[in-house]
Amino acid sequence: MKAIQISEHGEPEQLKLVEIKDPEIKNPTDIKVRLKAAGVNPVDTKLRAGAYPIMTFPAILGCDGAGIVESCGTDVTRFKEGDEVYFFSGGIASIQGNYAEVKVLNERFAAHKPKSISFIQAAAAPLVLITVWEALFDRINLEKDQTIFINAGAGGIGHVAIQLAKHIGAKVCTTVSNNEKALFVKELGADFIINYKNQNVTESILQWTDNKGVDVFLDNLGGPAIQETLTAVKNYGDIVTLLQPDESIDWSVVRFRNLRLCFEVMLSPLLFDLKDAQNHQTWILEQGAKLIDEGKLNLHVSDTFPLKDAAKAHSQIEEGHTSGKIVLEI
Repeated sequence: MKAIQISEHGEPEQLKLVEIKDPEIKNPTDIKVRLKAAGVNPVDTKLRAGAYPIMTFPAILGCDGAGIVESCGTDVTRFKEGDEVYFFSGGIASIQGNYAEVKVLNERFAAHKPKSISFIQAAAAPLVLITVWEALFDRINLEKDQTIFINAGAGGIGHVAIQLAKHIGAKVCTTVSNNEKALFVKELGADFIINYKNQNVTESILQWTDNKGVDVFLDNLGGPAIQETLTAVKNYGDIVTLLQPDESIDWSVVRFRNLRLCFEVMLSPLLFDLKDAQNHQTWILEQGAKLIDEGKLNLHVSDTFPLKDAAKAHSQIEEGHTSGKIVLEI
């Protein structure tokens, strides 16, 4: 099969198109999938660059995949040959990712692909869908009529978070960098939109909430973004961050405002082989498929690249101006 492989950490040019042997079914609950598309996520670029030193070389990146079941192990019960599936599996540690033509995985990781969308759109979904679902509903149990601030609303995580928050009846505030992205998040249902280039984010949030602050802050940026927004979260409010907080954060603000801070890392079940958590993530994909097929959740793919141009996809993500997701078409 053709695959994109890296042999060491480095720049996007480390991603090389190679010809290697197809993976084969080894366990009775494995399925072999002929991949049609693979999602490209910021975590892939960080793994490639060495920011997260959890790779075994040579490595094939790509956590998100979508394709057609080609064959099944003897004990597979949920799928048959020809089924269309999507999943989050591989791309970290020593587990083969999805920048490839073929992927073998345990059936517990896979869900039936939403019928109403393409393989490209399906491959854009798993990581962001699982991340947002766990952050909003497992970490903090976001509820109807609560207010939530989601930074970077036009991004891969942000545009799904806005839709899921609106689906359960929350009121959403988000940030964008230009008018085009403002129109995009407005179409997704955002109630209050801040252009962080020319508006003070904290002051704008407090104005929107009558100086009370939001109930929930979903941080999608990490670094100093948390510190800058702490006083825009109401007393006894919640913060969920997807990234590492900046070392300079003054945690006394969190303490005296009685804020609850949660971390969300959806990679953990795969990294630590947490089977119950893996099954839960597959359940999330099943729920997401229903929402997608009911027209209640849309995945925005901004660009697609052929498999051989994975390096270009990584470069575009690292430029930081993408709306929605980038996908490799296989």
